[in-house]
Amino acid sequence: MPSPAVVERTSRLPFPADAVFAWHERPGAFERLTPPWEHAEVLERSGGLGDGARMVVRVRAPFSMRWVARHREYAPGRRFVDEQVQGPFAQWVHVHRFEPDGPDGCIMTDHIEYVPPLGRAGAAVDSVLIRPRLLRMLAYRHELLRGDLETHARYAAHPRMRIAISGATGLLGAALGPFLTTGGHEVVRLSRTRTGNGDIHWDYERGHIDRDRLEGLDAVVHLAGENVGARWTAERRNRIRESRAIGTRFLAETLARLRRRPKVLVSASGIGIFGNRGEEVLTDASAVTGGPPDFLSEVGRDWEAATRPATDAGIRVVMPRFGVVLSPAGGALARLLPAFRLGLGGPIGHGRQWMSWIGVDDVVGIVMHALASEELAGPVNTVAPNPVPNREFAATLGRVLGRPAILPVPAPALRLVFGEMAKETILTSARALPTRLIESGYAFRHPELEGALRFLLGRPAGA
Repeated sequence: MPSPAVVERTSRLPFPADAVFAWHERPGAFERLTPPWEHAEVLERSGGLGDGARMVVRVRAPFSMRWVARHREYAPGRRFVDEQVQGPFAQWVHVHRFEPDGPDGCIMTDHIEYVPPLGRAGAAVDSVLIRPRLLRMLAYRHELLRGDLETHARYAAHPRMRIAISGATGLLGAALGPFLTTGGHEVVRLSRTRTGNGDIHWDYERGHIDRDRLEGLDAVVHLAGENVGARWTAERRNRIRESRAIGTRFLAETLARLRRRPKVLVSASGIGIFGNRGEEVLTDASAVTGGPPDFLSEVGRDWEAATRPATDAGIRVVMPRFGVVLSPAGGALARLLPAFRLGLGGPIGHGRQWMSWIGVDDVVGIVMHALASEELAGPVNTVAPNPVPNREFAATLGRVLGRPAILPVPAPALRLVFGEMAKETILTSARALPTRLIESGYAFRHPELEGALRFLLGRPAGA
């Protein structure tokens, strides 16, 4: 077997080594550290990080396969090693080291030795395909970890919480759950399927929920709702409306009737509530009836009104009005990437419509901020502080990918393919600002679009 190749990254983190190591030992650490452009699903795990512990992951590289890793050389607070037992590489050993650097600092090193798959063919493409991908992964992991530790430190004085999340397997829930558990919180999922793995079963259509298991929760985060990103048939429109208005009201009424109610309900909403507002600057206090009537704005008003039973029962309710959530793992950005990577991307329609966007890691930070900030209640524009016209979004995404982005997508073609959905989502204009978030002290990780895209896509400037 040829000698292993090596990639390594070292960072100084302003946190004690024991605290950084403890973060890695908590549930969700692997999921949180997996870059959103990678595809990895944990199938089995046992034993934490201790010697002999095992993890089985399904990866797509580029096709689906199992990766089985075994942990060894476990030294609490200082070191652990994971070694591939089965997987895509001929050999893989990943050493994680945590060295104290003063009382409040840590030198963290990821050291990977690997032998590419496919013998000489793998070795031939290592410097072009494999090594750059691993370096991108490590850079992402270190920046992500620093940001998460800083966010959790900001709310360290707040007690650890037991939190239920609906929509926990969706784009936002899949990021939020691991973020919370690595911060020391306990997360239980509200699921519409009976999984038998500790989830709380609920089904608003049948009026069923495991009510007793909601007793004593500290918080509930409600993210569930029918996907709006497809052509709207009459049936889909009905599911969109009912999943938000009826589902949210059923949950809010249930929480209101509990003996030991949660202190806070964070219930998702969207900036679609504003409708098409052109150049108007929209704050959290802006009227939600200023634009022409449309389906999403009506749904948004019903959605937010459905939380009223919880508010009336004394539960603090925060309604984050999400903008376009950016992540290559799903949503609008994932749908745009294939065309832009081929150099076939460009502005949508005339390109002057405003896009109020938010990086997925700021979404989880804002939800944490909402959970911990007792003065925050009501609707909150959950968008980055720098919205951009669509043509600027296209140009920035093309620049980050190193591709031209000049081919416009005509509005009539979008209306032909997607119908009313295109008119009310892709072609609408909402110039929203996060006024209340800024006033309440939230610190954005990625306030500028280019920085957010470079982080999420693993494309640092100059790379």
